[in-house]
Amino acid sequence: MSGPLVIRGSVSVPEAELLWRFSRSSGPGGQHVNTSDTQVELRFDLASTEVLPPVWKERALERLAGRLVDGVLTVRASEHRSQWRNRETAAARLASLLAEATAPPPKARRATRVPRGINERRLRVKKQRGETKRGRSGGWD
Repeated sequence: MSGPLVIRGSVSVPEAELLWRFSRSSGPGGQHVNTSDTQVELRFDLASTEVLPPVWKERALERLAGRLVDGVLTVRASEHRSQWRNRETAAARLASLLAEATAPPPKARRATRVPRGINERRLRVKKQRGETKRGRSGGWD
């Protein structure tokens, strides 16, 4: 994974703003796992970045507040045995997190009335069901 991290449209995070850390990963790998740093930690300083439009940055800071530590967003990946694949996974995860967090809010729902016919049909079916159940009780003496 090299080059800028594309968030959405023409907005991207340059490689210089991403901080990579590698460490030993638990899981499968045999003797190989004890010697190679395959776990990837990708950090992005969301609070001090200038690459995101101000509106996006504000939205992201608000929506990701629970995940941020001192304004820094951290993503870990260790599911693959190869550092390269973990790097790609972490980058994709960060990009999707930022894309989701910077997305515009959904359109407000306009309340509509339930048509009278639908309400009447619901009540009619409900009454029929009650009649069916009432017909089941009663002795067959």
